Amino acid sequence: MKQITSVQNPYIKSLVQLQEKAKARKQSGTFLIEGKREIEIAVKGGYVLDQILFLPEIISETEALQLSATAELISINKEVYQKLAYRDTTEGVLAVAKTKSTQLNDLKLSKNPLILIAEAPEKPGNIGALLRTADAANLDAVIIANPKSDLYNPNIVRSSVGCLFTNQIATGTTAEIIAFLKDKKINFYCATLQNSNSYHLEDYTTPTALVVGTEATGLTEDWRNAATQNIIIPMQGEIDSMNVSVAAAILIFEAKRQRGF
Repeated sequence: MKQITSVQNPYIKSLVQLQEKAKARKQSGTFLIEGKREIEIAVKGGYVLDQILFLPEIISETEALQLSATAELISINKEVYQKLAYRDTTEGVLAVAKTKSTQLNDLKLSKNPLILIAEAPEKPGNIGALLRTADAANLDAVIIANPKSDLYNPNIVRSSVGCLFTNQIATGTTAEIIAFLKDKKINFYCATLQNSNSYHLEDYTTPTALVVGTEATGLTEDWRNAATQNIIIPMQGEIDSMNVSVAAAILIFEAKRQRGF
């Protein structure tokens, strides 16, 4: 079994780049997962692990082996682990995993899908929260339109609490996604202030996508003009918007209620 005890090791330096640089993740087609639970969820979600790095003082070789039968096992020391670990709480194990395709045409949808679409979300915490809600509702897919950051950003991996691995996720431009929805005959309802009906008056029992935008600017005109129907969550306070993940949860669970779940 390989052992690495120096933060100057070229391989460790390459893993630091995976944590810090989207370009490195894209070029290598790999990313880092931290934590036993997250690694287990990723494996269950079909992610392939290349290497598992573990700190023997915290997690045993036997426990590390149980995470994957095929990944290369690498023992590291505390200095190396602290160089790579992203979280304050430590579990002593990281994995190098292969990224998955995010092509729209790779999505496997049910006959009556329910999909969440988020246009240009910027905050990793919001993306993580959206993925957690999508997992809770067992949605068919989450689609990110005009993404501002790659999905394997460590902040997104961390804030999703493993739900990055439990959801089907695709990305594309607004034009590509609208064309995809129309081709699949999926109605899409856009959360926006303009020309909107109250969200609870619409029927989400047929193939449906719920579309949300950023809190700062909302959805772009292309979405608003193409929508099956624009929808709004009535607000009774002084402000006219709420956190995007909260808004998405309200819409998703209204659709789930209508579908009898």
